[in-house]
Amino acid sequence: MALKYKRILLKLSGEALMGKSDEGYEPLNTTIIAQYAKDIKQAVDAGVEVAIVIGGGNIYRGMNEAETGIERAHGDYMGMLATVINGMALQAGLEKAGLYTRLQSAIKMEQIAEPYIRRRAMRHLEKHRVVIFGAGTGNPYFTTDTAGSLRAIEIKADVILKGTRVDGIYTADPEKDASATKYTTISYKDCIGKNLKVMDMTAFTLCMENNLPIIVFDMNRTGNLMRVVNGEEVGTLVQ
Repeated sequence: MALKYKRILLKLSGEALMGKSDEGYEPLNTTIIAQYAKDIKQAVDAGVEVAIVIGGGNIYRGMNEAETGIERAHGDYMGMLATVINGMALQAGLEKAGLYTRLQSAIKMEQIAEPYIRRRAMRHLEKHRVVIFGAGTGNPYFTTDTAGSLRAIEIKADVILKGTRVDGIYTADPEKDASATKYTTISYKDCIGKNLKVMDMTAFTLCMENNLPIIVFDMNRTGNLMRVVNGEEVGTLVQ
């Protein structure tokens, strides 16, 4: 079967990596990382070029400045460092699965990651290395959704695949509203008009202005990633 998407930007949330033990929640769930690595390897082995942006919400999530006393910009830099920790964890899982990887950071930290250089990232992808982009855009006030959209446009990805724990976009939160129905496809304008929080507005606008499709799908279901790149109707397509 011919691949529908040859080069993808996979956007993962930090929360997806959270584990739960008898003592409560833990920042990293090695079982989930191993499952993601297996699915990503299947896609790479099929010829897909994979870039990844991962959030840091399992380690640090920006909080209300009035409550924490941590100013927004300072907190955002803390969040960027959390994404690098997650990137390193995912990198280890991918390499354990037999993949070649590169971790690039928007904030210089040469001992553990390459600096983000667009042309170098694209060359890695051409050599079928999985490229993980850490530290967001390197600037405060921008989310990892925005970083994902920006990097996808820069590397000329065919699509952004937003892997979540929900199997698409619904009319309401399906975990709270049993009557919520799922969209198979939806336009950018309808997402905005219906205030469906696919991504933050900056990220979403970047995709819309550059005609970059977004697919929101359940990454926690084994095999879904391969189904998406093969063009099967999985999740919700925004275009």
